[in-house]
Amino acid sequence: MTKDELRAELERQEQRYKEVYGGEVTTYAAQPEPERKPWRKRATVQDQAFIQELQKMEKELKAEEP
Repeated sequence: MTKDELRAELERQEQRYKEVYGGEVTTYAAQPEPERKPWRKRATVQDQAFIQELQKMEKELKAEEP
């Protein structure tokens, strides 16, 4: 079924609905796609502990240097 055929079918159904039920048809514009934000990985507990250990080791090395 092509787009034109689909449009024609929907128009026929709309007219039939109006004639049979006396109802009103409201059409809406398509909603825009939500913007995709870049995915970012959260640091796990292990990652945070590893970073803390690295910082601690760097401080120790700086303290040892004259």
